[in-house]
Amino acid sequence: MKKIGITGQNGFIGNNLYHTLQLSEDFELIDFKADYFKDDKLLDEFVTNCDVIVHLAALNRHESQQVIYDTNVDLVDQLIKSAKKTAHQPHIIFSSSTKEERDNLYGKSKKEGRNRFQEAAEQGLINFTGMLIPNVFGAFCKPFYNSFIATFCHQLTHGDQPEIHQDASVKLIYVQELIQEIIRIINDQFYSASYDIAPSMEIKVSEVLKLVNNFKQVYFDKGEIPALSSGFHTQLFNTFRSYIDHKNHFPVRFTKHSDDRGSFVEIIRLGVGGQVSFSTTKPSITRGNHYHTRKIERFAVIKGKALIQLRKIGTDEVINFELYGDEPAYVDMPIWYTHNIKNIGDEVLYTNFWINESFNPNDADTWYEDVEIDT
Repeated sequence: MKKIGITGQNGFIGNNLYHTLQLSEDFELIDFKADYFKDDKLLDEFVTNCDVIVHLAALNRHESQQVIYDTNVDLVDQLIKSAKKTAHQPHIIFSSSTKEERDNLYGKSKKEGRNRFQEAAEQGLINFTGMLIPNVFGAFCKPFYNSFIATFCHQLTHGDQPEIHQDASVKLIYVQELIQEIIRIINDQFYSASYDIAPSMEIKVSEVLKLVNNFKQVYFDKGEIPALSSGFHTQLFNTFRSYIDHKNHFPVRFTKHSDDRGSFVEIIRLGVGGQVSFSTTKPSITRGNHYHTRKIERFAVIKGKALIQLRKIGTDEVINFELYGDEPAYVDMPIWYTHNIKNIGDEVLYTNFWINESFNPNDADTWYEDVEIDT
């Protein structure tokens, strides 16, 4: 079992890597806190405990470019100093950027950091892999920061209209694809001072905006699952969904048509396939308590009284929705949110479930974790 530490584990890439590694029994995660860089003893202890250190911590934004440069280079120097002092020789995986050659001190700090790690590797202090990473996108990336996709999705789900400042062609990689590359580097003990991470998509900014605008009009406004003709479209759609204010957007009420025969409710319109299921649940019984990392899922209550609960992995806040069969409604499950449904009524609960993939027991993408945390 390899012991993995992640500097910057609470950042966008770090958080995704941390929770993905948690799903495997092959790794032991060594917790990291930013304060370790302020205490030599704690940093030495962290370095000594790690077989692999994925160095993601960096300063990206500051009013002073010089502060960005000095901070990022200093973080590299501290890790090298600690490795030398402890004589531990960890495998350090460094996240640099294809923006290294840009004329700004952030890019220069990344290049200088990679060069200093390379020199330390040549001296036998560490094993080293320096990744040159294209633009990364995915769920929960901070808007108005480094990702135009995050900004577009946030704006469209919060009542604003994005603007294109430069319609460039951009090389992209989905965060989970990058995570799989990092895991491969860890498992293969792959060492390279300059490893280009291949983008999975190259697309113009205007084409991305067209796609997420369609998600807004078709899904956010109308509740229809859009046509997703490629893996990239599914990745982008799951990214878009992560910016919805779920507490205020859901549950979404269906349109109910009634006459003397009874009632009719349309559950879902699909531009994609998938699997539709139906369940009955006895009073006080709870289903679920699991999450998905890629699947799109909808719960629709059509009879009875249900409590649907969501909690983002790695957080404590539980979002509660009560749904009633006499006012049919649905809640869609975001990726990386553990969720459940409980019959809180006195009669049998009737629920329709839709998921965009047919069940495959060899690749179920179903990870069990209780929504409610014992305190």
